[in-house]
Amino acid sequence: MVKGITRQVILVKSPDPRWFEEAIFVVKEEAMAREGESADQILKEARRAANGYLKQEREWNRRLRGIPGPAWGGLGAVLASAGWATWLFLL
Repeated sequence: MVKGITRQVILVKSPDPRWFEEAIFVVKEEAMAREGESADQILKEARRAANGYLKQEREWNRRLRGIPGPAWGGLGAVLASAGWATWLFLL
C-alpha cells in the first residue's frame, strides 16, 4: 500500500553541473500561507541557499588544492610513523 502526501517543492538547477544536476527544496506549508511571501521570494531564497552551499564547498576545495603533493606525502609519512611508534612502544 502506498500512501501519498502532496508537497510543494522547488527545483533549483545547479550552477556547477560537474557535481549536481539540481537541488530539491521542500517548501513548508506555512511559508506559502504567510502574507507578503511571494513565490519569487521563496525561489530567490532557495537559489541563495544552493549557491551558498556550493561556494562553501569551493572554498574548502581551493584551500586543499593549495597544499602541494609532497606536503600530503610528508603528512602521511609522519602519521604512519607516529602510529607505528605508538604501537611498538605500547606493546
